[in-house]
Amino acid sequence: MTNPYSIGDLSRLSGVNVETIRYYEKVGLLPAAKRAGNGYRQYDDASLDRLAFVRRGRELGFTIDEIRELLGLADHPDRPCADADRMTRAHLDDIEGKIRDLQRMRHALIEVANCDSRTAAHCQLLQALARPGLN
Repeated sequence: MTNPYSIGDLSRLSGVNVETIRYYEKVGLLPAAKRAGNGYRQYDDASLDRLAFVRRGRELGFTIDEIRELLGLADHPDRPCADADRMTRAHLDDIEGKIRDLQRMRHALIEVANCDSRTAAHCQLLQALARPGLN
């Protein structure tokens, strides 16, 4: 094994915390690490690369199951990427929906921001929360 890394080394190099690395092993995103004579996990460069792939996928908002599917495609580079394209389009649709929701929330908050009332009895936010259909 070239460049054996302890789980702490792998964590430091990848930016993924130790508990998360163990979890990724448990759910099969990372293969089980080889064990040194003392029982400590030992990882190699391939594990570091795979962990970087998983981390980037999570940063982009893909689920564990989606990442598992993407890893399956990455592990078989001769397969067509139509599944990856389908997942990307579905993920983009989801993100665009969330952006629309956030824009609606932003607009609603702009409407009630900077309330001139000096008391909670006339607070625009409190009134909007009590009667959401009015704003």
